[in-house]
Amino acid sequence: MSSSLKTRLSESVKDAMRARDSARLGTLRLLQAAIKQKEVDERKELNDADITAIIEKQVKQRRESIAAYEQAGRTETAEQEKAEIAVLQEFLPEAAAPAEIDAAITQALEEVQAQGVSGPAAMGKVMGLLKARLAGRADMAAVSSQVKARIM
Repeated sequence: MSSSLKTRLSESVKDAMRARDSARLGTLRLLQAAIKQKEVDERKELNDADITAIIEKQVKQRRESIAAYEQAGRTETAEQEKAEIAVLQEFLPEAAAPAEIDAAITQALEEVQAQGVSGPAAMGKVMGLLKARLAGRADMAAVSSQVKARIM
């Protein structure tokens, strides 16, 4: 990646302003605010991995909101959240293929079992390995359920 995520985000904000795309602009500004808040809280410049983690968190929050809105029958608000997820996902790395996720789970399980850990105790260790390998490229909630199905 030639430019940092922060630079790409800044350029996207400018493009959205020029295009007068208020929905996209609002989402991007919320993301910029979250990044800035984290930088202020931690008193350091964030790298791409830190920013990716923030984007993942934002996407997860919106997915949870969509479920709540749909349950309450507020489909219009749920659609708005889905549009925001689409904007945020532009800044995440390309999603991992199901076969790649499956291979990563198998490899992580083998590594943890080689350490002598098995059963439910292995869940945390396996997820720790997978989080590092699949950061921003897979829905970790879905990966967690796949791991749980294999361990149990």
